[in-house]
Amino acid sequence: MSQPHRHTMEAVAVSHRFDVSRPWLQRLFNGEPKRFLRAVDDVSFAIPTGTTFALVGESGCGKSTIARLAVGLYEPSDGDILFEDQPLSSARAQPALRRRMNMIFQDPYASLNPRWRVSDIVAEPIRAFRLATRPNEVQARVGSLLAQVGLTLRDGEKYPHEFSGGQRQRISIARALASEPDFLVCDEPTSALDVSVQAQILNLMRDLQQRLGLTYLFISHNLAVVRHMADRLGVMYLGRIVEQGPAETIFRTPRHPYTRLLLDAIPDLEQIGRSRTPVGGEIPSPIAPPPGCAFHPRCKLANDRCRTEKPAHIAVGDVQVACHAVAEGRDS
Repeated sequence: MSQPHRHTMEAVAVSHRFDVSRPWLQRLFNGEPKRFLRAVDDVSFAIPTGTTFALVGESGCGKSTIARLAVGLYEPSDGDILFEDQPLSSARAQPALRRRMNMIFQDPYASLNPRWRVSDIVAEPIRAFRLATRPNEVQARVGSLLAQVGLTLRDGEKYPHEFSGGQRQRISIARALASEPDFLVCDEPTSALDVSVQAQILNLMRDLQQRLGLTYLFISHNLAVVRHMADRLGVMYLGRIVEQGPAETIFRTPRHPYTRLLLDAIPDLEQIGRSRTPVGGEIPSPIAPPPGCAFHPRCKLANDRCRTEKPAHIAVGDVQVACHAVAEGRDS
């Protein structure tokens, strides 16, 4: 019997650039060089099998780009992504491995074919990977998958528009599970849902993880949501992970100034009346990021070194932090 892999998915110094240049002829007339948007900048992390690694940060920080890199929708400009110790491109070339990774998207309605019945939507991966061929076997698998997410086989006869947002996300989860994956990338899977429905979907995902041994890469801008899901946490800012480590440790003692600001903005019923500091300023353009530490224009601890020198990651206990103030002991 083969030993389970210690890490299901690993990113090693991954960067990704988008070419945002003007058309060639305009650049020729204006003497402009090519322009690139660096959406992901030298990102590394590993996800132990059966756990959840969450990436959080404001919109535009590169989280969704990493989600698409993790399932092969984009290819890294630099670095490598490994699935069970194999390069992702090699793993996706093998149907037996490709079916074991899947994605749950942010908008459950946009990701479901409105012309198909739910039973056909859920059955598509089963047929595509030949996990069952006889119609009665396919129907039995569809019924089992719908039951796992709290729906019934009778719901399979309906179309996506006949369901609420939360039910549509349950259908998306059932379809994602249809290929019998081990690894799921969840890109803002609850952000389009009401708060009460969010809790139901998150509880469902945790239950499925425990029952099926799933590994999650969970993408969110909402730290309150991540708090209930993550074993390990990575905080992203302008394409870089500025702090990562055990989620419990980061929530208890955040070190990076950006992480502290994000956590300070979370409502806490136990501390009603305490003044909250919203995250001020705006994320700079990733086409022309600030020199040095990208967070320095919004950071109260920034000094001349922060404005000129990009901080390296240092270990603070079991957490990795990229911050000059932390390295120099100025963060207290």
